[in-house]
This record gives sequence, C-alpha cells and structure tokens, in this order.
Amino acid sequence: MKIHESGEDYLETILMLCKENGTARSVDIAAHLGVTKPSVSFAMKKLRENGYILMGDDNRITLTETGEAIAGRILERHDLLTRMLIMLGVNEETARQDACKIEHDLSDEAFEAIRRHIEMMS
Repeated sequence: MKIHESGEDYLETILMLCKENGTARSVDIAAHLGVTKPSVSFAMKKLRENGYILMGDDNRITLTETGEAIAGRILERHDLLTRMLIMLGVNEETARQDACKIEHDLSDEAFEAIRRHIEMMS
C-alpha cells in the first residue's frame, strides 16, 4: 500500500514520540511537526482508516504492525542520512532537515549503497 510523504512523517513522529515518552498524543505530534491540531486530527483519521494507527479511549495513539514497519523504515533512513551528512561536514540541524527531505524520495538501491558505505567507514 502506497503512503504519502506526509503520512510517513506522521508515522515517524509517532514512533519517535513513543520511544521518547512511551506514548504519542495529537498535541505532541502537532508541536513536533509544527502543524495545527486540526491537521493532526485529519491525518490521524486517515492513518486509522488505512490501518496504520490505533486510537485508544484515552486518545493515545499507537502504531499497528504495518504502521510501525513504515515508521521504522523512515526513521532508519532519517538517522542514517543524518549521520552521513554530518560525516560530510554538514551541521547537525541542517543535516536533520535535509535528511527529512531526502528520506522519502531515495530509492532502496541508493539507500542500501549509502548504508554499506557508512558501515565500511565506521
């Protein structure tokens, strides 16, 4: 199933918040992504309808197995690309921002080549 870049960003954010705080809430997602609460509500509705997240009675958001797989893939790309850019001399904040732009469009083949190269350099 194809998911849009914004959906990937939401899933990645949910995973990061769950790892950091043990939970994800709409207000935290909005703050992290710099978007409005209504935007998050709309996105969560779509992600829930597509089977990527579950909403608890307490409004806590959790990832389904499918959602977690997508989020993990994007987060892995983000982290590795950030590391690569920092290794190339890019400052950390710019590296994180640029990695976010690259992570969605990079082919699997190119990502695996970058991963192999980074592993050889480490």
